[in-house]
Amino acid sequence: MGRDTGDENTPQGRSTPSRAQAPLRSDAQRNRERILEVALAELTRSADTPLSVIAKKAGVGQGTLYRNFPSREDLVLEIYRHEMRQVADSAARLLETREPDRALREWMDRLTLFAMTKAGLADAIRQATGTPGSPAKPGPDPVIEAAELLLRACEEAGTIRPGVTSDDMVLAIGGLWQLDPTGDWRTRATRLLDIVMDGLRAGAPGRQPETRRRDARAAARSPVARPGAGPTRPQP
Repeated sequence: MGRDTGDENTPQGRSTPSRAQAPLRSDAQRNRERILEVALAELTRSADTPLSVIAKKAGVGQGTLYRNFPSREDLVLEIYRHEMRQVADSAARLLETREPDRALREWMDRLTLFAMTKAGLADAIRQATGTPGSPAKPGPDPVIEAAELLLRACEEAGTIRPGVTSDDMVLAIGGLWQLDPTGDWRTRATRLLDIVMDGLRAGAPGRQPETRRRDARAAARSPVARPGAGPTRPQP
């Protein structure tokens, strides 16, 4: 492990706003991601885990940790934002490689993992946001937008009932946030999400092959398809 030149004991080595906005070098980005990974695991086990323990297990000095996350609150809320962004960003990637309804179902599995992350961090999040003047918990806008993207793709493909909104879906899967992260949550989440998908598919118009769409358009343009047109010749 390379030598950390930051102050190991105090958070005085904080970045200035201009530096904070600059792209991180690859090694700095790896340090940041490693801190988030370790902090997620440690704070899920105990909301009171000292930052010095997190820095040590991440293989960085405390100065490096504080330059990235000047306070415990900053670290906890960035974990929450980071995990939420991971879920939100996966929606577009899934649509690139899977049919829309399959992408939606797999995305809901990722959303389940995020729900369990939030449940595990619940105490740490309450500590970070529960005192006067503390920062607010980030809103769920990225996840809502991702859900809307997937629902509209499914609706266009004809694989879910028309008109379902992201608000509808959030209400339908609200049970995810009630699961116990220490229990058999995977089995219960799978059952819940399968039921939700069955409900979304009920009343779906279904996929229409491209050949049938072309035939329908051609028939609509044909004179014999117009009212008052003469009889057509029987086809063999």
